[in-house]
Order: sequence, then structure tokens, then C-alpha cells
Amino acid sequence: MPPRQPPSTPAAVPALSRRQLLAAGGAGALLSACALPASDGRTQRVQLVAQPAEVALRGAGQPPVQAWSYGGDVPGPTIRARQGQRLEVEFVNRLPVPTTVHWHGLRLPNAMDGVPGLTQPPVEPGGRFRYAFDLPDAGTFWYHSHLRGSEQVERGLHGVLLVDEAQPVAGFDRELTWLVDDWRLAPDGALDTRFLQPHDVAHAGRLGNLVTVNGRLPQPVVLRRGERIRLRLVNAANARIVALQFDGHRPLVLALDGHPVVPHEPPRGRVVLGPGMRADLLLEAVGEPGRRYAVGDVFFPRAAYDLLELAYAAEPLRAPDGRVPVLAANPVPEPVAEGALRHVLTFEGGMMGALHSATLDGRQVPFMELARRGTPWAIDGVVGAAHDGHAGHAGHAMAPFLTVPRGRSVELVLRNDTRWFHPIHLHGHAFRLLRQGGRDVAQRPWLDTVLLAPQEEATVAFVADNPGDWMLHCHVLEHHEGGMMGVLRVA
Repeated sequence: MPPRQPPSTPAAVPALSRRQLLAAGGAGALLSACALPASDGRTQRVQLVAQPAEVALRGAGQPPVQAWSYGGDVPGPTIRARQGQRLEVEFVNRLPVPTTVHWHGLRLPNAMDGVPGLTQPPVEPGGRFRYAFDLPDAGTFWYHSHLRGSEQVERGLHGVLLVDEAQPVAGFDRELTWLVDDWRLAPDGALDTRFLQPHDVAHAGRLGNLVTVNGRLPQPVVLRRGERIRLRLVNAANARIVALQFDGHRPLVLALDGHPVVPHEPPRGRVVLGPGMRADLLLEAVGEPGRRYAVGDVFFPRAAYDLLELAYAAEPLRAPDGRVPVLAANPVPEPVAEGALRHVLTFEGGMMGALHSATLDGRQVPFMELARRGTPWAIDGVVGAAHDGHAGHAGHAMAPFLTVPRGRSVELVLRNDTRWFHPIHLHGHAFRLLRQGGRDVAQRPWLDTVLLAPQEEATVAFVADNPGDWMLHCHVLEHHEGGMMGVLRVA
């Protein structure tokens, strides 16, 4: 493998040295809390304001980027609550455009899911919306705009939502959150506002040329030998898939998409997260005092780069002891195979694919016309309706691909019949991952997003216990808006 290098920068943007890269930003800082004091222990109340902001993505001395934010910074303030509490969010829109907030990964009432045209009307400029829901599951979640997400999430409308376990978890010295994102900057250092470019939509999505952690260029994370870190990872990028490799360390995966798993080392030592996916790790500081160790993104081996460094203080804390904290399982209903409703979904389209035509607004449309209209993706031969008002088609109400009686177990076979990766996300539910790539999955983890490689198939199962119309879509946001979305109805 060639030496890892930082992601490329636009030609007219001064290249950052490794020293400058590691001196800027705040990768090691825990995101600040934003929750207002609750009136009682049962309810956590928060005000969340969407507004324009100037963000110093590239650090001090560099021109700020004009962004959209929650609360004046990117990412937005961390919302923190406790399992079993009720969360009430007074959302205020001070942007010049309509928007909504989606609470990614949460099992919540349909009316609170934040999908415009499907679960709620858009919140207009100057408008307000009150989100209120209980928190049955502990874990690492996040929130983001779900209206024209390819633009609004890219401009900065995202933040972290942490739900602490009902009983405190012993065995950690401290906690860190790394929200990984990338940005496409123009040659003058400003945000490239040419969203939904045809090439991006029909290929891998919008890949940025600047990678940030917690909204800034990463800096060294200072550790003391023997420390035990709970590291929460969130991939908030539009399209970038990351595979984090911790040189000199063997992190253990404790949870995926917020749900605990049997602690294990990630396959090949790499934590792979597609857009929208999360992982909780135990990072035990086993490095030598005074040394530095790289954390690299090696998903694309020819374009691998060092994301940040773990820098060890001279004084150790203690000798590493290898203890593993235990996270309590969330109360997700277990699907049963007997009598389960089984359905196959085929994801189609994109460049170099086999899709010749698909149904768009009730008529069959050749692929090249779909591509010209910015809708080159389909599920089972149907281009998904743009509930957020995408200009590619009329956005008619979309018939569900499946209607399930409430309480029925469901098995979905997800087939990726394309040349591209797709992180497939289901709203309102968590599912067991049963099979992937032709093999049974030993852990059968609970997830809300599964990353499908090109031509790969996965089988997931869940209990359809949450009534309403729920979106299922690719979380490469350009693919989502380009037609790779559908609706599951729980009757």
C-alpha cells in the first residue's frame, strides 16, 4: 500500500503540511452539550435553531466557510439525554429555505420522523416545529436535515444525539465523539455550491476534498497510556465511506448504529462506516509514552490518508489491563422466522449498470432520459418519489413497496444490482443483519443502515411494530435524491 496522504485540496487552495493539518481543529474534543435544563427528570427540553453561520473549517488564519448550521456552528450542538426520558425539541428555522429535522436511527412515532411530504410538511423560513418523542434505546445517534439533504446536510445541517444508558456504564476513563465529514471546496476556499452534479448523482455521490472531524481539521488526540476511551464514531458525509485503521492499537467494537454487540475486533482491524452509520469503540491506550500513532482512512487503498494522530503524553495513567465494559442490550423486539413476511428489493441504476428503463411518474422512461433528468436510480424498477421537491420529476405520492400488518415479522432481501456502494437506511426501526455476501452473519447485529457492496446481497429482519409510512433509501444523498428511495407501510 502506498504511503497515506491527506485528501487532495483544490488547486488554488494552499496545500496544508502535515504539521498544519495536525495543529488545526478539535478532533479530540467532546462535542458540547446544548440541552436546556429539563423541568423534571422525565423530560429533556432543547431549542434547536437552524441558521446561517461562518465556520472556520480550515482553522485559524484561513477564511471561514459560509455554512448552514444548528445553533451557529457545525456540527450542531450535541443533544444528550438518558434512555427512558422524553425528548422535546423546539425547532426554529432561520434559514432562507424550508427544512426539517430527521432523528437518524431512533425508533420514534412516525409524525416525528422529519421526512417532508411523508411524515410532516416542511418548516418554512421563520417557522417552528415541535418534535417530542420517548427514547427507548441508548446509543449513538445523530440528527440532520431531510429536505434536499444533498445540499442541506453538505452545508452543515447535522449534529450528534447521544442517549446515555439508563444505568451508567463502568470501565471508561472518558468519552470522545468523532463526527467525520467531508467538504467540497472551490479553488478560492469557499464551499462549492454546485450541488447534485450529474456525475456525482450517477456515480459514487459527492466526494469532498477536505475531511473534517467535529467540523474542523483534525488535531492530535492526546492520550495517556492505560486510558480507556469510549470512542463514538459518526459518518455524516454525503457519500464518503471510511475505513478507519488505528496503527498500533486494537480497538474493540462495542455497538453498531447505537445498538450493543458482543465486543469484537473489527474485520481486518478496520472500522468501516458508510454515510449515516455509527460505531462505539473501546480504545484502550496501549501506545508508548511520547510516541504518535496514525489513524488512517484506508477504504480506498490508492487514496489512503492519515485522518489524525494519537499523541501520547509523557506520563502514563496506568498499565493497560484489557478489561472490556459491557453495554446493556436495547429493548428491540426479536423477529421470528416462522410466518415472517419475506420480500426482495433490488437496487438498480447508475452508470455502468444494467438498468435500461424504469417507471417515473407513472410512465416507463429510458435510462438515458432518467440520467438527463437527474434520476438514474430505482428500486424494483421504480424511481423513488422526491418528497422534498426534487426538480427531476413531479414528486407524486409514492405507493409503498410493501404494506405490513403491525406486529408482523419481516425479512427483506436487499440486492445491489449496481456497480456502486449503497448504505441502505430504514427509518423508524432497527433490523437484524442475518446474511451478507452469501454468508450468515455470526453476530446478527441490530442496525438501521447496511452497507451493500456492488453486486452484493444482504438479508435483514425486524418486527414491523411502528405504524406509519417509513422511508427506506440509500444514504449516499445524491443517490437518494436521484431516485433510490421507497416507502414501507406498517398498517
